[in-house]
Amino acid sequence: MFVLELTYTAPLERIDAALPQHAAWLRAHYEAGTFLASGRKVPRDGGVIIAVGQDRAAVEELIGTDPFFREGLATYRVTEFLATVTAPALDAYRQQLPA
Repeated sequence: MFVLELTYTAPLERIDAALPQHAAWLRAHYEAGTFLASGRKVPRDGGVIIAVGQDRAAVEELIGTDPFFREGLATYRVTEFLATVTAPALDAYRQQLPA
């Protein structure tokens, strides 16, 4: 599982102008089952996405398709973690520690 932390690198006016494209990108990845949760950071200087993916390389490739990233409006920090404990609603995403 991955935590994707976006940090805006452009004024909010430019972020807001690209928001419809970014929202469509998010929806497509929710429909594909890749994204589990997302939202703005407080204060509004970026966002956070909880994602699942095959590996870090695949997630980084996916990030490259985000309109915010492509347009130079945001940078990403990727944190990979093993979700060994989950809420019941996320049982399908529970992971095992390597042997």
